[in-house]
Amino acid sequence: MSDQNPYQQPNPQQPPPPPGGQPGYGYPQQPPGGYAGGYGGQPGYGADPNAPYGYDPYGRPYSHKSKIVAGVLQILLGGVGAGRWYTGHAGMAIAQLLTCGGFGIWALIDGILFLVKDDRTDGDGRILKN
Repeated sequence: MSDQNPYQQPNPQQPPPPPGGQPGYGYPQQPPGGYAGGYGGQPGYGADPNAPYGYDPYGRPYSHKSKIVAGVLQILLGGVGAGRWYTGHAGMAIAQLLTCGGFGIWALIDGILFLVKDDRTDGDGRILKN
């Protein structure tokens, strides 16, 4: 009899196990498209901690804040810098508060830019979602 354990020898009739372990055991498998958070998803298990709401097409992380909410706040209450307070830009909000939103002109233009531009960020530098 052989001194090797027969259970340690691979069976040539069975396919090798998939890379990364056996599905259903241990840690859950990562989805093929990337992190489980994805665009618009909720932060939590499986999400990238640096971008819990996913990435935009250019690889920049999304914020949990909405550019539509920021734009409407800025148009309606721009004299007090409401859109900038919402996005976390306190310095800009204080400047708008002290100038009454540039007598309304600055606040209106800023609100429109929030609505039409795709590169607006929150106070943490994350892209506002649509």
